[in-house]
Amino acid sequence: MPKRFVVAASEFTDLPRLPVGFELAEALTTAARQLHETGTADNTLRTAVELAVHLMPGAEHAGISEIERGSGCRTLAWTDEVVRSADVRYSGRAPHPDWERLWTTPVVRIADTEADGGGNALSDLGLRSALSLRLRADRRRLTLLTAYAREPHAFDEDATRVGRLFTAHVSLALDSATVREQLTEAMRTRDLIGQATGILMERMTMDASGAFDSLVKASQRENVKLRDLARRIVDANNTSG
Repeated sequence: MPKRFVVAASEFTDLPRLPVGFELAEALTTAARQLHETGTADNTLRTAVELAVHLMPGAEHAGISEIERGSGCRTLAWTDEVVRSADVRYSGRAPHPDWERLWTTPVVRIADTEADGGGNALSDLGLRSALSLRLRADRRRLTLLTAYAREPHAFDEDATRVGRLFTAHVSLALDSATVREQLTEAMRTRDLIGQATGILMERMTMDASGAFDSLVKASQRENVKLRDLARRIVDANNTSG
């Protein structure tokens, strides 16, 4: 289950909010650099919501949520508790029915959450406008970034254009961070299995191939992942040593 983040004091005071006439390419370049410097996918999410408030015209709050078919919605990162509160109040459900449209369209813009009488998580929290942009989507899972405002009709076509450009950078940074984490985990797993194999070679007086085969068979017999079994062997050896 992904970690969840709430952003504390702003870490992006050097990044100006985008006014009319500001060089968009320069702002997005700065944002892209900060996104790619985060190192991990979790930190990329945390950085993205803070940058969204600074970059997207009209944005006062932002969050990144994940919607899974049949399992509802959960918030992965948020700028403040007003965004988090929507997740708490409506746990397991999207805070607004229009969110479901993001399975088929990359952008959903809500002009006024009280237009149909309110009664949803956003209007209950005083959030009158929302702009949601799809980050990732497959048949089962949808990840989206949403900017919120307390005024109705806060997000126009310019905000949507900036948002789509920004989320393209977020998606690339998120994919890059995910690949780095996977490679790092693969290296750690390889080293862990190597250590466990070496311990078995010493204890059972066998060669590397035999020790590895023994490890694989034990993994299958006990229905335990090879990595977890290797970690168990290494931890036991370190404790006894």
